[in-house]
Amino acid sequence: MEVLTVTNLSKNYNTVKALQQINFSVPEKTVFGILGPNGSGKTTLLGIVMDVLRASDGSYSWMGQEGSSEIRKRIGTLLETPNFYHYLSAEDNLKIAAKIKGRGEEDIDKVLKLVNLYERRSSKFNTYSLGMKQRLAIASALLGDPDILVFDEPTNGLDPAGIAEIRELIKTLNRGGKTIIMASHILDEVEKVCTHVAIIQRGVMKAVGSVSEVMAHTPGTATNNAVLIELGSENLTELKSVLEKLPGINEIQWMEHYIQVSCNESVTAVQLNRFCFDNGIVLSRLNEKRKSLETRFLEITGTKSDR
Repeated sequence: MEVLTVTNLSKNYNTVKALQQINFSVPEKTVFGILGPNGSGKTTLLGIVMDVLRASDGSYSWMGQEGSSEIRKRIGTLLETPNFYHYLSAEDNLKIAAKIKGRGEEDIDKVLKLVNLYERRSSKFNTYSLGMKQRLAIASALLGDPDILVFDEPTNGLDPAGIAEIRELIKTLNRGGKTIIMASHILDEVEKVCTHVAIIQRGVMKAVGSVSEVMAHTPGTATNNAVLIELGSENLTELKSVLEKLPGINEIQWMEHYIQVSCNESVTAVQLNRFCFDNGIVLSRLNEKRKSLETRFLEITGTKSDR
C-alpha cells in the first residue's frame, strides 16, 4: 500500500520555481528520506503535503484519499521545534500538547518511555540537552499513536551523540510499524536510517526509489554496480595504462597513493587482479568497497553547492 502519493507537484513563488513537477510514492512501513541541499525544496514539499502551504499545481493523496482532518490525525509531524514551556516539566508540556491536539493524553507515559525520557519526565524542559529536547518533540508527535510520522531535519543542530539517539529512535519506531517520512541534508544519516530515498535539487526530482536502487542507478545511464575498486602497484602510471585496456571500466581516478576505478557489473576484483597479473602488473593493493550515498548523491547532483 502507498502511504503518500505525490503527482506532478509544483510550487512557484512569483518567478522562483521552488518545486517542479515532483512525482513519488511512499510505501507503507518504510523510512522514506527526502534528501537535498539546504534550499532544495524539501521543507516546501513537506509543508504542502501537510496542508501548511498550497501547491501551485499537481496533487497528493494520503492512503489514496485527499488530505482531511481525519487523515491528519493519523500523521504525527515535526516540521519545526514545538514551543515547549521552558519552566514546565516534560510531562506537563506533553499534557498541553495533547490538549491542543485534542487527543493523546493517555499516551504520555508510553511515548516518554519510547523516547527514553520517562525517568526525566518531571525535569524542567530547560534542563534538557538538545538531543533530549528533540526526543521530547518526537514524543509530542507520537501522541495519539499516529501510523505515519513526518519529520523535517530531525537531527539538525545535534551533536554526534544526539544524532545517534534520534537515529536509533527512528529505527525503533519503524520496527514498531510506523511509516516515517523525513527530510534531511545529512547524507550519512539518511544512508544509515532510510529504506527509500528521493533526491531533490533546486526543486527538481533527481532520483527516487529504494536506497539500493538509487545507489545502483543513475538516471539516463546504463546500470552500474555501485562498487569502487582501489588498486595499487609500484608503477601507478603503468597500472593506469593497463586498466584503460579493460572493457567495463567506467572511470579511473588518481588518488594519493593508489588508483580507484568504477566498474560496471561485469567486472570483479578477482578479474581485475587476473587481468593486471596477465599484463605484467603485480598489485600491492586491491580493495573492493561499496559507494556511499554521498558519492552517489554527488554523481547525481554534481559536486557544486546550491548555496
